[in-house]
Amino acid sequence: MSQKSYRSDVNKLYLIPTPIGNMEDITLRAIKTLEMVDILLCEDTRVSEQLLRSLNIKKKLISCHDHNEENIKKLVIQYLNEGKNIGLVTDRGTPIISDPGYKIVEEVIKNGYGVIGLPGPTALIPALIMSGVNPSPFLFYGFLNAKVGKREKELESFKRYSYTLIFYEAPHRIIDTLDSILKILGNRKIALCREISKIYEEVYRGTILEVKNEIDTGIKGEIVLIVEGNTNQEDFSSLTLAEHVKLYIDSADGISEMDAIKLVSKERNIPKAIVYKEYHMGK
Repeated sequence: MSQKSYRSDVNKLYLIPTPIGNMEDITLRAIKTLEMVDILLCEDTRVSEQLLRSLNIKKKLISCHDHNEENIKKLVIQYLNEGKNIGLVTDRGTPIISDPGYKIVEEVIKNGYGVIGLPGPTALIPALIMSGVNPSPFLFYGFLNAKVGKREKELESFKRYSYTLIFYEAPHRIIDTLDSILKILGNRKIALCREISKIYEEVYRGTILEVKNEIDTGIKGEIVLIVEGNTNQEDFSSLTLAEHVKLYIDSADGISEMDAIKLVSKERNIPKAIVYKEYHMGK
């Protein structure tokens, strides 16, 4: 089902990015949209109230977070049925990215209403472009699991990836997370970016060991971690294409057949169609 995003006769849900630190990062379009919508869904109404007050905007605010999203989505459809336009913000940055809101979006789409995502502030892109790590291709993962065993199992699935990896992390867990990455992925080149766009913005660049030795154990603020991909790919020339694909399917955590075929295609510089054909012939 296609969406004609700017048809005026269809009510919509607007996903509105808000500043991650510097208030000047808010866009003119975001301000106009905040003024236009009838109701604003907020991760924390107290945080959003401060933002609106600074912009001299008054709106009906409804709390929408991980614990009540299932119930709120029914209320959202009710408001849309009544002809209201709805905005959704999180405390900082672009909604849905490692924040609540996906269930609301899913329900709105299912009921035939439009969803408009505005461009705007997000922490991962500034961190990536100032990291000094190869920016393309990259894989954004968000938060790793807080438990060591599960976190290291997640990291195992990235071991062979040549993509630059992007993680969010809490300051009180960053040392443990760096230890896990060092253990599973090796002493890779990284950039640790904290407090992006704020007055205390700081970027540490180097290997994991170099950065770990430099940062304060009491480091504070929101952290984006950029990790270099695997630049020391193994020589798989002794394997058939089918064996190479099967190696990934059997060893990587939850990797699909098509993802394994794409990896082999990239690593061996062979068209995906040929790898696909050879794999299925060799099964």
